Amino acid sequence: MSSTTVAKAAQVAQRVMPVHKKQTMQSTGIWERIRRALAVAPERSNGVPLKHFRNPPPGSNDPFSFEDPVTLPAGDIANNPYWKRDSRRSYPQLSFVTQGDVVGLLSVGSASTPKKELIGEAGTQALVQVKEEGEGGLAKYLEKEGKSATLAALGKDGLPPMPSGLSFKAGADKYNLTAENAYPEQYPCRTFQ
Repeated sequence: MSSTTVAKAAQVAQRVMPVHKKQTMQSTGIWERIRRALAVAPERSNGVPLKHFRNPPPGSNDPFSFEDPVTLPAGDIANNPYWKRDSRRSYPQLSFVTQGDVVGLLSVGSASTPKKELIGEAGTQALVQVKEEGEGGLAKYLEKEGKSATLAALGKDGLPPMPSGLSFKAGADKYNLTAENAYPEQYPCRTFQ
């Protein structure tokens, strides 16, 4: 044999762990001698792990004896939904428009585009009246006002309003390209104002 083979065999022999140091249950006494005599590799363990008992064993503690430390306000489950505590994501905030709101927008208008001037006590009374009409629903308002309310809600062509920023006009683009693009012509990137 060469010297390298002998050196490798010596390294393997050093790495072999005796059976009594392994974390497995082994036979003892006469049975260990019989096992060593009949085994192909007597230094191998049988693979049955040692019994390690858990202390305290599972199920021994009364489940109601444990007191969960509660920190306020995070530990309070009432009025504390996850989306309010989760600062890593920005969840979309839902907005609702009820039929009463639509009736108010159709009859009085909004703050940006008012249909009537609501000044003083007369304006307050008009808002109260619109709120009462809105409780009846949109169908009752349209029956009462007739075709004029329907035409006021629709656009010039009798079509419903488009979402903001959209229009049917040709060439009406909500983005305007800057005069000087940030990228050269060979890049397919555009810069908008």
